[in-house]
Amino acid sequence: MDFVTGLLRSPKGHDAIWVIVDRLTKSSHFLPIKETYPLEKLAKLYVDEIVSRHGVPTSVVSDRDARFTSTFWRSLQRELGSQLRLSTSYHPQTDGQSERTIQTLEDMLRACVIDFKGSWETHLPLIEFSYNNSYHASIQVAPFEALYGRKCRTPLCWNKVVSPWKGVVRFGKKGKLRPRYVGPFPITKRVGEVAYKLDLPADLRGVHPVFHVSNLKKCLAESDVMIPLEDIQIDERISFVEEPVAILDRKVKKLRNKEISLVKVQWQFHKGQEATWELESGMKNQYPSLFNEGILRTEFC
Repeated sequence: MDFVTGLLRSPKGHDAIWVIVDRLTKSSHFLPIKETYPLEKLAKLYVDEIVSRHGVPTSVVSDRDARFTSTFWRSLQRELGSQLRLSTSYHPQTDGQSERTIQTLEDMLRACVIDFKGSWETHLPLIEFSYNNSYHASIQVAPFEALYGRKCRTPLCWNKVVSPWKGVVRFGKKGKLRPRYVGPFPITKRVGEVAYKLDLPADLRGVHPVFHVSNLKKCLAESDVMIPLEDIQIDERISFVEEPVAILDRKVKKLRNKEISLVKVQWQFHKGQEATWELESGMKNQYPSLFNEGILRTEFC
């Protein structure tokens, strides 16, 4: 468990979120609170929202927040029969599950507030529902299904994300084979201090037009590093499949006890100097047709 603090005050006066995650099923609860809540009120909220629904946990993992290290909280967990496990500066990864969940929560909150407007607290229940009903690669199912043993009844269809699929890249996600960028697209409006709205074509109508500055690149003059939008095949899920088109070169890298054969691969949506060195054995197994025309030359390194 951990806290998300520093939020804008909601109409109900809440300015923080208490994030509580089950380590086994990854199911999470996002409880709106005030940073000024006394520990007694947090303890009652904990019993009402967590213990009443899931029973008493065998152990509780958290950081060394003053509220979690207090005598009252320690006494409460001891009386409930839960072991209190606090992270330290030498083992900050102890509470890594909560930290990772908070990153996802903040991204979802940001997207909802930008897209649907209004207070973050208004969207919090649906964000909790969406998070618990989304596929998690670590447990191979959605947290709801892991917790209750059945799929959640919903009018929406929740499928696995495309990231675990080999050769498929989600538009806008980081990855070795992603295009550097698509565009360029003109900026139509500045949104806040660190975001801009772009004029996207109809082909990208499924992509939200507002982007954080970290996701934008200044337009370059070199045409060989720019990917025209019409060269990228994007389906209704805003995804594309990256395929190799040619073997440009080959070399053998000598290690201490063995040699590794590498090939230089030109990829479908990469231009200019964006060819990559890949293991020859892996490319032969996956794309045998590439090797029908032979290799240009051999180098040793």
